[in-house]
Order: sequence, then structure tokens, then C-alpha cells
Amino acid sequence: MQYLAPDALARARRVRLVIFDVDGVLTDGRLWYGAGGEELKAFHAFDGHGIKLLLMAGLKTAIISGRNSQAVEERAKELGIEHVVQGADDKRKAFLALVRKLKVKAAACAYMGDDVVDLPVLTRCGFACAPREAPEDVRHRVHFIPTAPAGHGAARETCEFILEAQGKLGRVLARFHR
Repeated sequence: MQYLAPDALARARRVRLVIFDVDGVLTDGRLWYGAGGEELKAFHAFDGHGIKLLLMAGLKTAIISGRNSQAVEERAKELGIEHVVQGADDKRKAFLALVRKLKVKAAACAYMGDDVVDLPVLTRCGFACAPREAPEDVRHRVHFIPTAPAGHGAARETCEFILEAQGKLGRVLARFHR
């Protein structure tokens, strides 16, 4: 069941930058390792297209991840996500540095994270989102929880909610109805 805080629409209307955690948000949270120790990640096309819709609508996107992964670097490049922060031991510091760099207010940022390490950003951004699998302590502190599971459309649903709140979803989807 989708969760919306009473002020979720108003908060989503102010968003100019959408930031995603990776493991447990853009993936299902499982960590896969190959025989040579390489880390493998499975990303869903639905989520990737949601991010592309944000970019088509003129919103900025970013990733802040506590882990380092070449797969994340490749996926971000493929999707056109210009701002990628990996190995962020302190996500609060990474978030504050990113908003300074991009000259955007925290209130104009959406962040989607799934665990307690994301709380320092979730409690500072203007529109906090978490997948339904997030721990209860996280779910109780966010403004939006999509119905789709993490790594299987949760990010897409969040992207579409933001675009719908801003009145941009129909316009970007119209490009595909020709």
C-alpha cells in the first residue's frame, strides 16, 4: 500500500533535484559477487526509465551511495545521471556538498533511501522517500512510500509521483504517444 504524508504533494512540487541511494532502492538490496570477487548489480529498466523521465522534464538527478561499484558508475552514465557520489561514509556530508555544488536548497531535493544510514539525508531533504522494504524507523520518517518493491519499480513510481505533482508527467509521456 502506498503511503503519502499529508503534505507529500506540496513537497514533491518543490523538487528540483532527485537523489537516489543504490542498494535497496535502485536494486533489490541483495549483493551479488562473481567468482573473481566482482560485484554484480541488477537494475530494473522501469526505474531507469523513470530517471530518464525526470531528466526529460528538466529535473536534476544524482546518486549518493555508501558503497563503490563500477556497475553503478556504468548505469549512471547510461541513464545520464551526472552527479554520482560513491563510497560516502557520511551521507549527510555528501548531501550537503552536493546541494552546495549544485546551488539548490535542501527543501528542493528529494531523496530515496532505504536504511538508517540514509536518515541524515532523509531528515534534511524536502521530500523523503523510501521503498516499502525499508525498516520501520525509516518508513516512519518519510513523506512517500511507493507500492512497487525496491529494485522493481519503486524508483519509477517515485519519479512519476514527483512529475505528476509538478504537472509534468503528461507532457513527458506524450513524447511516446506519437
